[in-house]
Amino acid sequence: MRRRDFLKITLSSLVASQLPARVFAQTQGPTVAVAEGMDYAAITRKVIGAMGGMKTFVKPGNTVVVKPNMGWDRKPEYAANTHPVVVKTIVEEVLAAGARRVKVFDNTCNDPRRCYENSGIQAILKGMKNVDVRIVENDRFKKTAINGRFLKEWSLYDDALAADVFINVPIAKHHGLTGLTMGLKNMMGIMGDNRGYIHRSIEDALCDISGAVKSHLVIVDATRILTAHGPQGGNLKDVKVLNKVIASREIVAIDAYTTTLFGMKPEDVSTTVTAYKRGMGEMNLNKIKIVKV
Repeated sequence: MRRRDFLKITLSSLVASQLPARVFAQTQGPTVAVAEGMDYAAITRKVIGAMGGMKTFVKPGNTVVVKPNMGWDRKPEYAANTHPVVVKTIVEEVLAAGARRVKVFDNTCNDPRRCYENSGIQAILKGMKNVDVRIVENDRFKKTAINGRFLKEWSLYDDALAADVFINVPIAKHHGLTGLTMGLKNMMGIMGDNRGYIHRSIEDALCDISGAVKSHLVIVDATRILTAHGPQGGNLKDVKVLNKVIASREIVAIDAYTTTLFGMKPEDVSTTVTAYKRGMGEMNLNKIKIVKV
């Protein structure tokens, strides 16, 4: 090797060693982890591990929101709400990482008491120390400046605003308006006021909310998915069992991948396309690293 070439290689290596790791991470694109199996607790832990483990996100003393979908008066087998075992496993991992308190809630569409009970989430978390599972209280919504494209301000739940870490835990299912409901759509559960108003421009509204409250980690429950008549469902014929759990740091990437479980493409879902065009994340599957664990 000539001296000039040796010096060039050495200098390049030296410069690279001084660059922050995030520079290289950006060139690799987002990662989506997928695990499959009958043991829902185990596969949930596997995808969390693939993201670096819960301690990557949660630090000792943190207050953490785990936000499932439990907006419907349906039992777990109907695939309208996030599976209770997936939720419990995430809460256990958050506590093990040293969280001071974990808050679990959803602004439901059906009667909240029935939703919390029939979803199975309230019961499975009952008695867990430092875990609050409370029905949302209207006086705790705070008018918040959004400064989005569609929403300039909106009432958001104070627990979501005050959390050190926000973990978004939707179930993957059909939705009559947006096609599918996944991570972006699950953010409606932190909104107060007349949420019907955002249907005028639901794609931009959901992006505005996700811009105001960041999902630090998104874990999609695809243990069973609702393929039709969503988001409420009610017919077991519309439920398809997949036994999968998916995780990512990036809400657009995970929504894009989850779309494929329904035989669709990311560009078929308007919320995903809007978020991508607004620079909120990656929807091109060939630029997303899919890790099966």
